Amino acid sequence: MPVAIITGASKGLGRALAGALAARGWDLVLDARGAAALEEAAGAAAGHGARVTALAGDVTDAGHRAELVAAARKLGGVDLLVSNASALGAEPLVRLAELPLEGLRRALEVNVVAALGLVQEALPLLRESPAGAVLTVSSDAAVEAYGTWGGYGASKAALDRLAAVLGVEEPGLRVWAVDPGDMATDLYAAAVPDDDGARPAPESVVPAFLRLLDERPAGGRRTAGDLAEGR
Repeated sequence: MPVAIITGASKGLGRALAGALAARGWDLVLDARGAAALEEAAGAAAGHGARVTALAGDVTDAGHRAELVAAARKLGGVDLLVSNASALGAEPLVRLAELPLEGLRRALEVNVVAALGLVQEALPLLRESPAGAVLTVSSDAAVEAYGTWGGYGASKAALDRLAAVLGVEEPGLRVWAVDPGDMATDLYAAAVPDDDGARPAPESVVPAFLRLLDERPAGGRRTAGDLAEGR
C-alpha cells in the first residue's frame, strides 16, 4: 500500500484528507500537537482498514520529524508528504504594525522551516517511491495582500517558493502547492473570530487533492477551485 505522512492531521483539512486516503487504501503517519484529537483522527482513519501511526509532537522539532519518517519507513516508505501544519503568527490576526516578531518567527518556523526540514528527512524515501509526491498547503494570502494577513501570507509565499524550487531540483517527484480556499476550520476561526460567514467544510475540497494524486499533472501551484473545475 502507498504511505503518506500528513502533518496537522488531527482536524480540519488534514483529518479530512487522512480519512479520504485511508478509504483508498493508503497507510498513514499522522502528526499534530494535540495527542487526544490526533488519536481520535487516527482511529477514524484506521476504521477504513488502513495502518495508521499517530505521533503527537511539534513539527519544528527535528527529532519529531525524524520519528515521523522512521514510522513511515516501517510501513514501507514515503509516497506522499503533505505539509499541512500551520501557524498564524497571531490569534486573532493583527496588522503588521502590531504583529509580534516572535509570532512571525513561529509562523515561519512551522510553515516554512519545518516543512523543508521534513522534506529533507523524507527525501531518500520519496526518491525511492515510484510515484513520490510532496504536497504543500498554501493560501490565497500568499499571493493577495489582505490586511492583517501579512505575517501568515509571507510564510505561505515562502512555502510556495520552496515548493517551486524543490520541483525543479527534484524532477523525479511531483511537487504541488495547493490553495484550498476558505474553509470552516479552527485555524480560520482563530484568525478572524468575528467573521461568522458560512464557509465550506474541509471535506468539500478533498476531491481536488485526490485529483492531483489520480492524474499526477506537472508540479506547480494550484487552487482547489481550479482543480474542481478541471483546470
